[in-house]
Amino acid sequence: MTTSNEVTNAIQISAYGPPEGLVLAPMALAPLRPDEVRIRTIAAAVNHTDLEIRSGNWPIRNQEPFPYVPGVEVVGEIAEIGASVHGISPGDRVITMMQGLGGVRGERPGGYAELVTVAADSVAPIGSATDPYVMAAIGLGGVTAYEGLRRIGSLAGNRILVTGAAGGVGSAAVAIAKAQGATVVGVVSRVEQSDYVRGLGADEIALSARDAPPDFEAASIDGILDTVGAPVFEMSLRALKPGGVLSLVGAVGGSDVRFDLWDLIRPVTLTGYSSESLDGPALRGAMAALTGWIKDGSIAAPRYTTVPLAEAARAHAMLESRGVSGRVLLIP
Repeated sequence: MTTSNEVTNAIQISAYGPPEGLVLAPMALAPLRPDEVRIRTIAAAVNHTDLEIRSGNWPIRNQEPFPYVPGVEVVGEIAEIGASVHGISPGDRVITMMQGLGGVRGERPGGYAELVTVAADSVAPIGSATDPYVMAAIGLGGVTAYEGLRRIGSLAGNRILVTGAAGGVGSAAVAIAKAQGATVVGVVSRVEQSDYVRGLGADEIALSARDAPPDFEAASIDGILDTVGAPVFEMSLRALKPGGVLSLVGAVGGSDVRFDLWDLIRPVTLTGYSSESLDGPALRGAMAALTGWIKDGSIAAPRYTTVPLAEAARAHAMLESRGVSGRVLLIP
């Protein structure tokens, strides 16, 4: 049985601040509860959520938040199961994300650790035949893209625009939309990202920048998966056809937007998805679909960069400088 004096190595912060505050240190593990599982980490993806929390832009909702272990998702193998857990066995390869793991809720230490403890109902199997790094690279970005695209409706035969197409969520959305029969327009912020996004399945590329949003043809797009927000929102809205849907899943470029109210009369629908609402059944449903597409080749494996867990500070700096396309994975 696990005892309270067992420890694991985990990345921790003791205060809000720059990436340099991320330090690898021992962390005590609480005894495993009957409904919990312990996961031995293979890869923990880095998300913009982690950056916002670390910097203090998104405060942790605990009275005593520190020390805090970041990370809202993990791929790994089951190391131990609680007494009442059924249907999962040690050695099974699984993925888990959100649901109080790290994040602003901070109900549990996050995924930047060698051993991660979660509720058994919050994991989804990924099978031993799939590359765990590929599944980690899909991860939360893939689930968010999948659920955000579901809010748009049927994609087959439609022209779908994805903003931030070279990022974690955006790159997954490009591949998923293409797998479902859409014509995909990928919006990127740097011309060197174009080949990567085309390789994921994009039919067209639009170049954008904070001070020069892409000039889309008016009323030419059936649906938009927006991960960027402010810099492209107004032009994106104008690009929607009557009856089109804009699904917002992130606003890495800012959340203060403006638009002409007359644009809503055409009419168009504004909606969105937040992974804060993710639960176990939804995770398992999304991962089943994503795993199937990966296995049959319908979606390309996303680009990822691996960084040793101990160098989490470097991983955060890479993302903050926008010096990487695809996902960044921390590897114990």
